Amino acid sequence: MSYRFPNAWRLSRLPAALLMGVLAIATTTVGAGAATTATSTPASGTSTPASATSTPASANSTPASGTSTPASATSTPASGTSTPARAATARSTTATATTAPGAHTALGFSQLRATATDGPVTLFYPTEASEAPLEIGRGLDLSVANEAAPASGNGRLVVISHGSGGSPWVYSDLARSLVNAGFVVAVPEHRGDNYRDPGHPGPDSWAIRPGEISRAIDAISQDPRFRAQLKLDRVGVYGMSAGGHTALSLAGGRWSRAGFMRHCDAHLAEDFQACVGLATRLTGGSLDAVRLAVARTVIDQRFNDDAPYADTDPRVAAIVAAVPFAADFDMASLAHPRVPLALVTARQDRWLAPRFHAERVLAACAECEHLIDTNGGHGSALSPLPLGFSELEGDLLNDPPGFDRAKATTELDQKVTAFFAQHLLPSGTYPLALPLPLPLPLPLPLPLPLPQAATR
Repeated sequence: MSYRFPNAWRLSRLPAALLMGVLAIATTTVGAGAATTATSTPASGTSTPASATSTPASANSTPASGTSTPASATSTPASGTSTPARAATARSTTATATTAPGAHTALGFSQLRATATDGPVTLFYPTEASEAPLEIGRGLDLSVANEAAPASGNGRLVVISHGSGGSPWVYSDLARSLVNAGFVVAVPEHRGDNYRDPGHPGPDSWAIRPGEISRAIDAISQDPRFRAQLKLDRVGVYGMSAGGHTALSLAGGRWSRAGFMRHCDAHLAEDFQACVGLATRLTGGSLDAVRLAVARTVIDQRFNDDAPYADTDPRVAAIVAAVPFAADFDMASLAHPRVPLALVTARQDRWLAPRFHAERVLAACAECEHLIDTNGGHGSALSPLPLGFSELEGDLLNDPPGFDRAKATTELDQKVTAFFAQHLLPSGTYPLALPLPLPLPLPLPLPLPLPQAATR
């Protein structure tokens, strides 16, 4: 079986407040022929930056057709008061590293169909069936047991919120680690901010993502394959990049569009890609002043709404936020998260400058766990990491020199799995003392040697 996708492979395009047309006009006005990045077409897989014109949305609007009503899950503009809060073949040899006693190592795969309000939900789960290659397209194959019958696991669910413009496939290694420990893993496709439909990233998406997480839990609760075996009173949430923003929201974080605007007004040059996404870049040339001025003008016009957003779902009981967008949060709302919260950071992240995002959360939240700090870039939390990015995308997502991807991603997957086991499973049912890093029996070529621009 194969899954074919279009040529849009925007793995983690972050909020793009800047319209390419505006930048192109501004650059042309200053002078033709200068700094081509200002007037070039957005990198392959990127859409026109988000319009961000929608009003604050209720993230838990009408539940998806065929699902139960979300259990007290809400996502509405807050009142203003603070609320606390690798299974691609390259790493298959490490599968037993995070296996809990009695766990099944085969990776089941299925998808819940899209509804009128929500995208499909990809499921990974324990199974006793045999795996076979699943062709994703653009050279990436996974090894899964497609539509196999689920086996008994540990009875718990972990939901993954993908990055902006993302897909489930770049989280399949983490999913295998979790499945090996007995978890069922769900990856809902965030509408308007995924690889097939990338038109509304940033605050438009952030406002509705928590509700999509809640409705994914509802949908799984109604699936006869999982309804009897899953206990959904304690669910884990993992989010990366824009998904990390989702995770922080569900931890009790309060944010606003104006918070995004104020951050970009104050730190636009220092955190430029976080504010404008892949629309353009600073080059150190004479046109940078124009780019900064146009970006600031557009951001101020589009993101001046101070209405705060607060989200909660009482079923969510443990959260990991990996390289999250966090600069728009009121840090006081994250000082005491409502559930155990861990963060993953990347010291060489050039897309989301850590000092404005994850490090601010860690500084505000003494009880948060700093799960791992890799020496990688923004893409270090994706595994497998595709090839074939555009020039700017590649600069921001590809591994920096000296980054040991096999070691770092193995450690990340183990620690995330152990964190959820610690907080979602009864004490003593999971071996938390894992040898890190694991020795690999063979030198593995990573990233995967894909022949063309890759998939996500």
